Amino acid sequence: MAAVKVFGSAAFTNVTRVLVCLEEVGAEYEIVQVDFHAREHKGSGHLARNPFGQVPAFQDGDLVLFQSRAISRYVLRKHKTDEVNLLREGDPEESALVDVWMDVEALNFDTAMHAVFYQHRVAPALGRTADEKIIGDNIEKLKKVLDVYEARLTKHRYLAGDFLSLADLSHFPETHYFMGMPYAAVLDAYPRVRAWLKELFARPAVKKVISLMAKDFQ
Repeated sequence: MAAVKVFGSAAFTNVTRVLVCLEEVGAEYEIVQVDFHAREHKGSGHLARNPFGQVPAFQDGDLVLFQSRAISRYVLRKHKTDEVNLLREGDPEESALVDVWMDVEALNFDTAMHAVFYQHRVAPALGRTADEKIIGDNIEKLKKVLDVYEARLTKHRYLAGDFLSLADLSHFPETHYFMGMPYAAVLDAYPRVRAWLKELFARPAVKKVISLMAKDFQ
């Protein structure tokens, strides 16, 4: 089976979300770099793959996809086995819970994390001053999400239940960068969340993708 292509650098969290799914299922893949400095992401070739000029884009034969969570679901559906069923398809209740917590990750957790990351690392890299008010406001938003997670994780090993799912894995890219920032101490107030993250970050697939992130981050 030919390797699929993932367009974009592993330094980007949305690309990383796809890569960790590919690693979990053991699929072969090729990372095709997109040169942002040369504005390759706004060129006609990449826009044909992702009309918003963003990464990732994904190609599997004649199929071309964009949007990292949709790509991740495709990968996990295509390579689903009894041992690796990270969407819990086949069980309507469990798969619905995966969807719920995926929505929470996308709409609550990721938005706060991304705002902090942008202000702390991206804005200074672009020659701008980080907006500490935006950072503070989003740390407070993040705490509210973590309050919910802490309560959930006192009852279940993972977010969707007592099984690992995409809802868990999808948190790791933003969290990896966050844990290297001075704001990471906020996690100390959430022991269940800390334990959940420790288990998540110990997974071989996550470790492999973190190594790729380190190589690509500039």
